[in-house]
Amino acid sequence: MDLRLDAYALSNTAQIITPALLIYPEVVDANIRATLAMVGNDPDRWRPHIKTAKLASVVRRFISQGVRNFKCSTTLELLTACQAGAADVLLAFAVSGANARRVIEIANEFPATRVSALIESAQQANTWRDSGIGMFLDVNPGMNRTGIDQTQVEEIVALARRIGKSFRGVHYYDGQISAPDLHERGAAAYHGYDQLSTIVRALEAAGVPAEEVITSGTPAAPFGFSYPGFANAPFVHRISPGTVVYNDFTSLGQLPGFGYAPAVLVLATVISHPMPNVITCDAGHKSVSADAGVPTCLVMGHPELTPMKPSEEHLPIQSSVAEKLPPIGDSLYLLPRHVCPTVNNFDHALFVVDGEVQAIESVTARGHEQPLAHVMAQA
Repeated sequence: MDLRLDAYALSNTAQIITPALLIYPEVVDANIRATLAMVGNDPDRWRPHIKTAKLASVVRRFISQGVRNFKCSTTLELLTACQAGAADVLLAFAVSGANARRVIEIANEFPATRVSALIESAQQANTWRDSGIGMFLDVNPGMNRTGIDQTQVEEIVALARRIGKSFRGVHYYDGQISAPDLHERGAAAYHGYDQLSTIVRALEAAGVPAEEVITSGTPAAPFGFSYPGFANAPFVHRISPGTVVYNDFTSLGQLPGFGYAPAVLVLATVISHPMPNVITCDAGHKSVSADAGVPTCLVMGHPELTPMKPSEEHLPIQSSVAEKLPPIGDSLYLLPRHVCPTVNNFDHALFVVDGEVQAIESVTARGHEQPLAHVMAQA
């Protein structure tokens, strides 16, 4: 993995309060193009999850390159996608009660955007009845997080029949497929898609064909596109990787050779030399997410530095070359291990072009909507 700093370093960091989120829009665009190349330059084969992108301006960058169908997890992400001009958004998260009412309100506010939701039960289907919201059946591919077990084919068909005209298709998020070896990962993905194909054929035979089949987060993305059963199928098939718009050191390791590069870094400052071979910077887990484990990040341009376990605001970093410790006040550029929740840690992002900050943008879909948003919308 190339972690050279030349293309990312700012010409002047003296005016920037750290930690700061840096987005490189030219790399964002290149990553979008790389994913489009993966899917045969057909934007209709990609439904990116915008839990990574988060910013309305980045959603608009997708749209400018022909990508108009999206997935999201929160009502705020749904609102952001609709405001940015998305044609079709799937709320890929089971909701009910006030959350569901808010989805309906947003859909009614943006009638030009087709809005759908996931369901796995008759009770959830009733939530959306006569609402205009489309429904995708959430099928559990073995991740065991949500969805109907993929072996329950009769139950899946029966639920699709119950939904009727609002049934749009099948959602099959195989996020558990993440083996380091590409061949092993591909074999596991294809095995799952064989099982999924059985479900899709059963739906068609029962007279409730799937309009769309959605698969494949980032680790399985190439295999979702290359699976022969999805080519020239009677349904639209879309993969749904979202991390690839920015990338992190995990995704770059998972998808070598596809032309991806880091588009997001966290700028930090060295604040202490607590030990002869340790520095500390101001990018603890409230800045660079620790959800994927330690190290939480890599230090661009410094292969001798290894980040250690963070606390809330502090990130200690060990050096294998004690005499080369960056001095207090020095800037560090951190490549996150998991970029999606890292972006969610920041209120604002600095857009960097040619070593200069060109713009500052709000991280539009950070966190969640105000808890009484549905009440306020009715007032």
